[in-house]
Amino acid sequence: MAKGAAQARKSSEETRDRLITAAGQVLREEGYTGASARVIAKAADANSALIFYHFGGVDQLLLALLDRSAEERMALHQATASRATTLEQLIEAAVEIYHTDLERGYLAEFAELVAAAVTRPELRAEINARAEPWIAFVEEHYERVVGGSPLARLLPAREVAYGAITYYMGANFFSVLDEDRSRTEAVFDLAARMAPRAKLLTLRLPRRKGRADAEPEATEEIDDE
Repeated sequence: MAKGAAQARKSSEETRDRLITAAGQVLREEGYTGASARVIAKAADANSALIFYHFGGVDQLLLALLDRSAEERMALHQATASRATTLEQLIEAAVEIYHTDLERGYLAEFAELVAAAVTRPELRAEINARAEPWIAFVEEHYERVVGGSPLARLLPAREVAYGAITYYMGANFFSVLDEDRSRTEAVFDLAARMAPRAKLLTLRLPRRKGRADAEPEATEEIDDE
C-alpha cells in the first residue's frame, strides 16, 4: 500500500513537471495569448483538466513555470555574479547573465508574463513578488563590489537595481526592432568602455579615525596620508 502511494506521488510529480515544461515551450513559442490550457495540454500529451487539478488554472501554471525558472536562474547567476570583484567584471557578469537568459528562453518567459500583467491586474502582485528577489540580487552584488565608494553614493544600489531590471525587460521588447541585437549589444559595449573610466569612483574612501569597528574594505583603498 505504501509502495502504491509512493508510485502515485511520483506519477503526480512527473505530470506536474511535464505540464510546467510544456507551458514554458508554449509560452516562449506562442506567447501568453497562445498559452491556453488546450495548447499546453497537447504539448504535454496530457488532459487539459490536469492543469486545473494540479495548478488551479493556466495563470497559476505559468507562475509555477516562472518559479522553477527563477530557482534555476538564481543558482546559475549567483555563481556568475560572485566571481566579479571590480566594476568591469560586474558589467561582464551582467552581460553574460543577459545572454544566458536570452538564449535559454528565461527572458522571453518573464517578459510575456510582465506584458500580460499590464492588462491583468490579478497577475501584477504575483509578478512584483517574483521580481523582488532579482532587485535584491542586483543590489547585493553591486553593494559588494562598489559599496562605500563615491560611485555608490552617486548611484545608490536600489536605483541601480531598478535601472538594471528596467533595461533587462526593455531590451527584450526592443528586440522586435533590433533583430540582429546590434543596438542592444552597443549599449553593453558602451557600459564596458565606461567602466574603466569610472575606476576612481569605485575606490573606497579611507576610514575615519576612531572607527575601529568599521567593516574591512573589500576593494582598493586610497592610502591614508
